Amino acid sequence: MENDLASALSSILFNLRCTYNEDFKRILLPAVYIFVFLLGLPLNAAVILKILRTRPNLSRNNIYMLNLALADFLYVMSLPLLIYNYASHDYWPFGEFACKLVRFQFYSNLHGSILFLTCISVQRYVGICHPMAMWHKPGGRRMAWCVCGVVWLVVIFLCAPTFHFAATGIQRNRTVCYDLSTPKHSVDYYPYGMALTGLGFLLPFIGVMVCYCRMAQILCRPVSYQGVSMGTGEKRDKAVRMIIVVAAVFCVSFLPFHITKTVYMVVRTLPDAPCATRNLFSIIYKSTRPFASMNSFLDPILFYFTHSRYRQSTKRFMLKVTTIKDKGIIVRAKSRPSAATALP
Repeated sequence: MENDLASALSSILFNLRCTYNEDFKRILLPAVYIFVFLLGLPLNAAVILKILRTRPNLSRNNIYMLNLALADFLYVMSLPLLIYNYASHDYWPFGEFACKLVRFQFYSNLHGSILFLTCISVQRYVGICHPMAMWHKPGGRRMAWCVCGVVWLVVIFLCAPTFHFAATGIQRNRTVCYDLSTPKHSVDYYPYGMALTGLGFLLPFIGVMVCYCRMAQILCRPVSYQGVSMGTGEKRDKAVRMIIVVAAVFCVSFLPFHITKTVYMVVRTLPDAPCATRNLFSIIYKSTRPFASMNSFLDPILFYFTHSRYRQSTKRFMLKVTTIKDKGIIVRAKSRPSAATALP
């Protein structure tokens, strides 16, 4: 017991003395966050408006997509503060509460996206693997809204400790906003961080992979195979597109971030880890952190590729824009000769 306490105190003191070299953040993070903001804001707003237009006839899948887009939209709205923070050499002038709120928004968006993508994957799994089953049909939209309510409660419960651990502090004579926790709380944060990764990422990730493996078995069968209906055959293209996009979101956004975060949490609690080692894993972890934000514009792509009706409406819109542009060019081309003949 005394050895564990001494080890924890040693790790805390070492963290306090170790100053990380994070100059890379003022170039990488603002660039990525500006890119995510410029794409994520209009894309998620468009998804929300598109779904709300069909509000009387919302499907269960659209209800999950609406909540997913809402989570992404709320997070994207917080990015201007982080862009200013990292572009100003990690200077945080917005106060303690704003620091806690921004960190909470990041993790609630991250784990909310994971859980809503899990709901969408399970919904698609049921439609493909159990198309004739009756156990999932009672309740319909009301059940989907209840599931979304439960997801939001779970996300708030999982991410609420962020308000305790995230805080401002002083580094190199300027105020900073700590991501995971302050250095003196690094040991206390470790069990919470591991629990958040396990419950908020690992379990849903395993569930999604199990669903996709089972779906792959069904999708590889011919339509005439026993137990595979014609309706299932018609859903194949949609299901394959969803599998590809969700797998891309997990591989690009979620998996690298949680691997590097877990390793970094372990390293910074080791009492004998050299400062150079801590700095290295800090750089690796924080280099993957902005890519976890990319799900904010990858998720709307999922909506686009899994809804043929919206792909068609987008094509019609682009065709109208192209037609109007072509007409404008033709009108200008016709007006030039007439102007020339009018000259004496």
